[in-house]
Amino acid sequence: MGHTVAALTVSLLATALAGVAAAQGQPVPRPFPGSRTPPPPAVTQPAPTPPPAPADAAPSAAQAPGSPDAALAGIPLFPQAEFLDSYDAGQGQRYYLYGTNAPFDEVVGHFRTALRSGGRQLYRTPAIQQFDLGRFESDQMAFPPSVVVKDYAGGTGGGYLFVRDAAEQRFRTIIQIVPPPAGR
Repeated sequence: MGHTVAALTVSLLATALAGVAAAQGQPVPRPFPGSRTPPPPAVTQPAPTPPPAPADAAPSAAQAPGSPDAALAGIPLFPQAEFLDSYDAGQGQRYYLYGTNAPFDEVVGHFRTALRSGGRQLYRTPAIQQFDLGRFESDQMAFPPSVVVKDYAGGTGGGYLFVRDAAEQRFRTIIQIVPPPAGR
């Protein structure tokens, strides 16, 4: 079952990245090498817009600007991560993408410490590490609750390309979070 969960997570990340690329008119990435489960079709939903914080509120190091805080309550976000977008994962779940220019190893180290788990390496090249956030219940969930970290620093691309309002940004590391369904 662990192999199936890993394959689903990898295919989830591939689907998220394909949805972002397609929405931006970029070539659609293919599933990661070794993925046996074809990714489900990407459904792009606009990210929820949180209300502005009061002017006197202190920023939290555990929350990225513009992130959907309520859905990710209790999940220790990487402090320098920038919220990119969220997607409908099906069965009432959403997944959230964050980008950072911090090195992959630093991001993985943060989640190892914060989640008190070593996670597991899904791939060496490109490096992908998964941290489980709860038990996968196939009858009630589309994807396992998890944090997946992927290294985009290698290769010739110069990082993960993200475009918002005609402004291009590249990120060395992408973080995908699938929180447990509400009430779990």
